[in-house]
Amino acid sequence: MSEIAAKAAFDHIRYAQLWEDADVLVSAIGPRPGGRLVSICSAGDNALAMLLCDPAEVIAADLSPAQLACLKLRLAAFPLLSHAELTELLGAARSTRRGALLDRVLADCDAETAAFWAALRPEVIAHGAGGVGKFERYFRLFHRRLLPFVHSRRTVAAVFEQRSQEERARFLNDRWNNWRWRWLLKAFFSRRAMGALGRDPAFFDQVKGSVSDHVARRIEHAFVANDPVANPYLRYVLTGTHGPVLPLAWRPEHHATIAERVGRIRLHLGPLEQAATEGVDGWNLSDIFEYMSPAGFRAAYGSILAASNPGARLVYWNMMAPRAMPPEYTPRARPRPDIAAPLAARDQAFFYSAFHVDEVLS
Repeated sequence: MSEIAAKAAFDHIRYAQLWEDADVLVSAIGPRPGGRLVSICSAGDNALAMLLCDPAEVIAADLSPAQLACLKLRLAAFPLLSHAELTELLGAARSTRRGALLDRVLADCDAETAAFWAALRPEVIAHGAGGVGKFERYFRLFHRRLLPFVHSRRTVAAVFEQRSQEERARFLNDRWNNWRWRWLLKAFFSRRAMGALGRDPAFFDQVKGSVSDHVARRIEHAFVANDPVANPYLRYVLTGTHGPVLPLAWRPEHHATIAERVGRIRLHLGPLEQAATEGVDGWNLSDIFEYMSPAGFRAAYGSILAASNPGARLVYWNMMAPRAMPPEYTPRARPRPDIAAPLAARDQAFFYSAFHVDEVLS
């Protein structure tokens, strides 16, 4: 992570909610009662989801104080708010009282966090605390301003009707994948547009090939291989709402457990590989290896292995830059495709092309 620190900006909220599938992540790490887990913080939702593994500690690390502020808000909100109130504050449910909910939560935050979110109050009221990041604004521009020129509301709504896999394939080919959609993919999901409006341009330094072509290939995974009805990430991209299925940490059945365990989370401002030097039983590495040169990746991977207990699992995604366990670490770790492959097949966060689970050996 330290390699990207000199290239990208970390002074604003880039992701106000998580864009990796926490169901896949938690299944890959497995139960870890009494263990220690380390997670990329981002908006904090997946660090919260990892509490469902029952660890003694989750260390949430990030280079960005703004991203840590997202988790600080959630750490105050979960024990204080009911599930219905929490979903209103985050933007997963409509609300006429979001400002009042925000004020209640900020009264329980430290002064720095309260001041940070007070400055965002109008945007939180309009879109929820989960809708104020650069990436969420990027998708809001997409579904509000551009998608209507390609598909009607009726066609967008039809994506989320129950169909068999064969029927979903016909819908994609015959009704959705017209020339206007293909043009929009190339224009809006290009490297230049995504770098300027969504992710940081430096995040593509290690990427080769067309970003828009990659997204086009992954659309079939989201539309056909998996059922869009159960995909909160696709629905948010196309409509701005999650629909009936929320991301893991936001679901009502997990609210009480997460609220009771928020004290187990510790925040670390700085590179993830420096968050813990020993005793780690599981890692949520998101797609951070994509932002590193091959040499930087190998060095970071080695540092992570050195801090891991036997049996620890390293969980990470690739979008376009291929990163897998460096062969020189074969005596110390092994890939677990038997775990990763079935989880990748049902991964709802459709942007990613590969999902890796590596396990530390004795």
